[in-house]
Amino acid sequence: MDNTSILVLGAGELGMTVLRNLAQHPSRSSVETITVLLKPSTIESKDRAKIRDIAELRLLGVEIIPGDLSASVAELSGIFNRFHTVISCTGFVTGRGLQIKLVEAILTARVKRYFPWQFGVDYDVIGRGSAQDLFDEQLDVRDRLRSQHKTEWVIISTGMFTSFLFEPSFGVVDLANSTVHALGSWKNAVTVTTPEDIGKLTAEICYYQPRIMNSVVYTGGDTITYGQLADIIATISDNKVHRVEWSLRKLKADLVQDPDDVIKKYRVVFAEGNGVSWDIEKTFNAQQELETSDVIHWVNNHLITKSTLVK
Repeated sequence: MDNTSILVLGAGELGMTVLRNLAQHPSRSSVETITVLLKPSTIESKDRAKIRDIAELRLLGVEIIPGDLSASVAELSGIFNRFHTVISCTGFVTGRGLQIKLVEAILTARVKRYFPWQFGVDYDVIGRGSAQDLFDEQLDVRDRLRSQHKTEWVIISTGMFTSFLFEPSFGVVDLANSTVHALGSWKNAVTVTTPEDIGKLTAEICYYQPRIMNSVVYTGGDTITYGQLADIIATISDNKVHRVEWSLRKLKADLVQDPDDVIKKYRVVFAEGNGVSWDIEKTFNAQQELETSDVIHWVNNHLITKSTLVK
């Protein structure tokens, strides 16, 4: 019997929802194992949230193996070569160089199928040399995968996490001051998807037949302009919403003053508006008629009470 085991790297916000959906997917065979790679310190942690997550994973039948992504390519490939499919849910927080190291370990291990950490914007459209220099590494990963033919790859473009639109540090929605900032223009759009939906869609794409391979798959919960976002916030706010446009020139000047600020790098990329949004009707979820949460749904569930739902 062919090895159909799946390894997920990481069990953070996205990794947990990917693992839940893989473990419970109706197309999963009875002999197929779902495994997660976690740091030994995470497995043995006394933190209540981590203890709860570990217990949930065990209840789902997910196998847990210890490992550290700071290990060498050779060490990582020795772990990866036991698995048919590897799905990376590492995020950017692990630092520069990790994504390239992972793809090299994947190819060295001759893993049959790889889902790299590309859950975000369309790096091909953005291109090299953007304000967010980490994106160049994402393009390096794509180039490396496209240059070979032994490992199938699937890239899932999801846009921004929906919650990040409302992250105070990002500065687009400032609920405390009833203010919405447009990045570049009120007509600029951004595609967003919740982690829960990304987990569900990743499992659907993973198990889809005929098998998806060597492709960029677009998903999305919503594509919304900053003007539309301001309208939604105005609907739920008791106060007048202040609309402030942050021009691309201003955001670039802010970055010049603070060139290492990660958030300011992101603001410039989204203000430029290239590769950060796409038509929802063309997404995998729309074509497969899979329900996802749009921004209004997210707002209704996270920002306001049931008695003041946005219509």
